[in-house]
Amino acid sequence: MEFIRGLYNLKPEHRGCVATIGNFDGVHLGHQRVLRQVKLKAITQGLPAVVILFEPQPLEYFAKHQAPLRITRLREKLRLLEQHGIDRVLCLRFDAKLLSLSAHDFIQQLLVSGLAVSHFVVGDDFRFGQGRRGDYALLQTEGLNHGFEVENTQTCQLDGERVSSTRIRNALEGHDLNAVKRFIGCSFTITGKVAYGQQLGRKLGVPTANIRLQKPRPALQGVYATLVYGLRDEPMASVANIGYRPTVAGVQPQLEVHLFDFSGDIYGKTITVEICQFIRSEQKFDGLEQLQTQIQHDIQTAKDFFAVTH
Repeated sequence: MEFIRGLYNLKPEHRGCVATIGNFDGVHLGHQRVLRQVKLKAITQGLPAVVILFEPQPLEYFAKHQAPLRITRLREKLRLLEQHGIDRVLCLRFDAKLLSLSAHDFIQQLLVSGLAVSHFVVGDDFRFGQGRRGDYALLQTEGLNHGFEVENTQTCQLDGERVSSTRIRNALEGHDLNAVKRFIGCSFTITGKVAYGQQLGRKLGVPTANIRLQKPRPALQGVYATLVYGLRDEPMASVANIGYRPTVAGVQPQLEVHLFDFSGDIYGKTITVEICQFIRSEQKFDGLEQLQTQIQHDIQTAKDFFAVTH
């Protein structure tokens, strides 16, 4: 899958495609339905399937610290989009310059001159351009003028309710992993490259593989029983902390996973961590000794969980 960052990196060979646009946070069942629409039309027309994303997501730009927590980081989102058959992703920087574009300029620069879209799949509540003056009706009118079709996205419902990133975010914050699994169609995972940390876990006798989550803030935080993929043929039982490590005054969010009965140098390796069971919320302890005691309790809780379920 090709990743294109910014309109300025579009080349003549990128013209001609079937496209959709949105945040795609979580790449849930509703998103997957849209992706199937795009892919099917792309195959029918013999064109690439393209997803247009925004970074940061619009509410992260406007609301900053009050913005909804992020379900999937950009890297994770790209991996999921590729799994669903998307050929190209165009990532637009959401900033004052983009906001200043009129609705007509947005269509002209992005859909007509930039991508030469043949077919555009979008929700009928989509708003764009300066002052959010662009809407579905304008897209249809401009589509007739410039020779591209506009198709409405299909609503996805589960148990009578619309599947949405908000529902998944709420389920993650409530540690309802079964609901999350139903909304996204599979277990919730985090994939990343193992990075060097503070080596604190090793000093405490519980070495961890660390994945830096960076900003924006992750929707999932706490201590969980987990499975790690990518190191052996079979998934490896483990326990993970996702969050800011308040006991050691952590600043950046991070996933720290301790693998049971494992030793080895795995720095730089890419692993996938499946979140299986909530154990407790992240908390600040009075000192490292208290933290070490709690970690041992967490390890035993996770082992007990896997003893019953595996």
